[in-house]
Order: sequence, then structure tokens, then C-alpha cells
Amino acid sequence: MVNDSKSSPGPTHGSHVDIAVDRVAKIYAQAIIEAADAAGCRREVIAELGQLAREVLPKVPQAEAVFGSPKVSAEEKAALIDRIAKGRMLPTTVHALHVLARHGRLGILAPVVHAAERLADDLDGRRQATFTTAVPVDVAEQGRIVADVEKALSATLTPTFVVDPGIIGGLVVRVGDTIYDQSVATSLSRLGGRLHQRNIHAIQNGEYSWHT
Repeated sequence: MVNDSKSSPGPTHGSHVDIAVDRVAKIYAQAIIEAADAAGCRREVIAELGQLAREVLPKVPQAEAVFGSPKVSAEEKAALIDRIAKGRMLPTTVHALHVLARHGRLGILAPVVHAAERLADDLDGRRQATFTTAVPVDVAEQGRIVADVEKALSATLTPTFVVDPGIIGGLVVRVGDTIYDQSVATSLSRLGGRLHQRNIHAIQNGEYSWHT
């Protein structure tokens, strides 16, 4: 059973509120993970919730507004959930959405999903990592980069790739609160050098996108 204080503020601006939202999101994420584990469908449930939060709702602003509105009753939100999810998502996923609706927390679905993903990674012994490169890299190159960094750090990573033209050195890797660049290990240095050459090629051929 989920038990969180209704006095906790909702998702508004400000770092204090962000901390409060994060705390509440973790409570629901823990409950979702436990329910999904009991049903043997943890990854599937997280994937379905993530798809709803990041792909479906942004394309349907009316539904997103209903989810986040305190003026819409839990019953109306429940009906919308059934229209969107029933028959398309696992029962555990639908149940999780109904719990969020009953507690007035559908508006923080995205933070809940993020918290659930982090918790699932922790349970699986994975660490979330952000790879920042100066130019986009294709899927095959991403796989090679992740494999090399995992070997260098002796860790299993869940990667997110970000493009930042200001990273002229080629590659910066953030794992948790630690930032690594190509000076940290030989393999990172080799990767950074390879990506640096791609940067030069892109500049020479007018493919580089500068951001001011």
C-alpha cells in the first residue's frame, strides 16, 4: 500500500518543490516496482509507463492536462486511464496508473517513471550514465563506447547519449555524481581521440552545428 502525505506540494517550480516531488515519486516508484516484481513483469511495466509519459501524453495535450489537473476528479481520470491503457497495457501498469489517480499523483507520472527506472537499475546492479559527445554518434558507435567505458570502470551501465558541440575533446561520461573525461583512462582517451577526429571531419565538411 502506498502511503504519502497529501500535504506534499505538487509539481511546481523551485528546487525545494523538486525535492519534495522527488521524494513522493520514489514512494510510488517503490510500490510499482514491488507490485511488478510480484507479477514478474518489472521491465515491461516500467517500459509501458515510460512510453505513456514520454511518447503518448506529449502528443495528446488534452490528456496530459487532465492527468495533471487537480480540478479533474479521480473518477474522470480513471475513466481516461481505461480508455488509453486498458487492453493495451499490462494489468499491473493499469493498476499503477489507477493508484496514482486515486492519490492525485498522475501529474508527476514522469518523475515516478524516472525514479522507478533508477530503482530498477540499482536492483539489477546497473548504474545510470550520461555520455556527452560533440557530434551525434550512431547506434553501433554508441554500443562500442558503452562497452569500452563499462570495461574501463568495471561497471554495468544504463546509457543516455547527449550531444554538446562544446565538448571539443570528444567525450565526457557522467556516472552518478562522478564525471570522467578522456584523461581518466586509456580507453576513454582512445575514444575521445576518435570522436575528436570526427569533430574535425565535421567542421571541415560544414557539418558542425554551432550553438551560441
